[in-house]
Amino acid sequence: MFDDLTYKLEGVFKKLKGHGKLTEKNISEALKEVRRAFLEADVNYKVAKSFIASVREKALGAEVLHSITPGQQVVKIIHEELVGLLGAKASEIQISPSPPTIVMLVGLQGSGKTTMCGKLSLHFRKKNKSPLLVAADIYRPAAVDQLKVLGKSINMPVFHVDKDPVTIARKSLDAASEGNHDVIIIDTAGRLHIDDKLMTELDDIKKAVNPSEILLIADAMTGQDAVNIAEEFNNRLDISGVLLTKMDGDARGGAALSIKMVTGKPIKMVGIGEKLTDLEVFHPDRMASRILGMGDVLTLVEKAQDAVDMREAEKLHKKLQKEAFTFEDFYTQLQQLKNMGPLESVLSMIPGVGKAMKNIQVDDNALVRIEAMIQSMTPAERRNPKIIDGSRRRRIAAGSGNSLTDVNRIMKQFQQMQKMIKKISRGQLNDLTRGLFK
Repeated sequence: MFDDLTYKLEGVFKKLKGHGKLTEKNISEALKEVRRAFLEADVNYKVAKSFIASVREKALGAEVLHSITPGQQVVKIIHEELVGLLGAKASEIQISPSPPTIVMLVGLQGSGKTTMCGKLSLHFRKKNKSPLLVAADIYRPAAVDQLKVLGKSINMPVFHVDKDPVTIARKSLDAASEGNHDVIIIDTAGRLHIDDKLMTELDDIKKAVNPSEILLIADAMTGQDAVNIAEEFNNRLDISGVLLTKMDGDARGGAALSIKMVTGKPIKMVGIGEKLTDLEVFHPDRMASRILGMGDVLTLVEKAQDAVDMREAEKLHKKLQKEAFTFEDFYTQLQQLKNMGPLESVLSMIPGVGKAMKNIQVDDNALVRIEAMIQSMTPAERRNPKIIDGSRRRRIAAGSGNSLTDVNRIMKQFQQMQKMIKKISRGQLNDLTRGLFK
């Protein structure tokens, strides 16, 4: 989402670092470009103005102008101000000390509330909580059925009775108590626009159940409209935070940079994909680093920890020691890589890689094609790739819907991978890296 903004800011920083000495003039010129980049990214005008004023004041200080590396000092200031703009620190959804924790989701129709119910329920389940989903949207056609189908797909209970939304919400408290559920997630109705009828109903639900959190679901793709919607919902309901959806889209990202300052309420979590597992806690410092092209190693490590099966990793480690890496092992690794999210998103978290990938199209379908080839192999072929001769390759190509050239290329790459693993397992890592980078 922030690719264009990142690219423009990197250009500004390159110019700054190129100056041996910074002056008020070249700092002002650089900040004009930063301001322009922010406005083009659909950042709220007042937010952009305030941000630039704060950076200018600190950048013109004596310790920056007389620093040995003034350009880097300005980049550091921008990073710090960006972290502050995004909320300073992560603000996770609060667990009530007296169960149940009641989370009320609000937002306009089409913002992704129902899907977010599923994502949030899985998030709480990972924290060893027992969520109950509540279908309180009785107006949108099939909204209740949609939540029930979603709940069934992830084995999550859904509560609904044929009553008005306020009564449904109130009765869900008894259902949660009877079912020993310590988290209640209420899917409320939305409208195509904000109106008094919607807000009155939401306010009545709020009074009836006294939610621990009122979270606005805002579509990041709507840009500045998301900020205006957040401000209006906050004025009427006093929301406790925002959950941004579609952060993996190609919008300009201004909503994420503006919401905290405009509403005073933090972005708590962000949806980063279509899968129900594609939900992240929003870390302002990590997001600022991503925006400035510095990568996000901490999130990458967390994703890897969630995706990797430690028992499988231990088995693989023993196999590597015996130099016995097979297509079965390769397939397992592909599955774990897919669980970490879109490949482009994963690679962008590695410092320096995001910039290098600016003009490179990452094809997630390539992983699907490789999977298809491996699945077209017999168990014997997966365990012993050496037996895959010409006729077997032709069969694998036909069975996976790929060309013989594709299969030959994967076989060659796999053989190179095996050689690399042998070198590493024999302690020849230094020789290997010299060969790769000479």
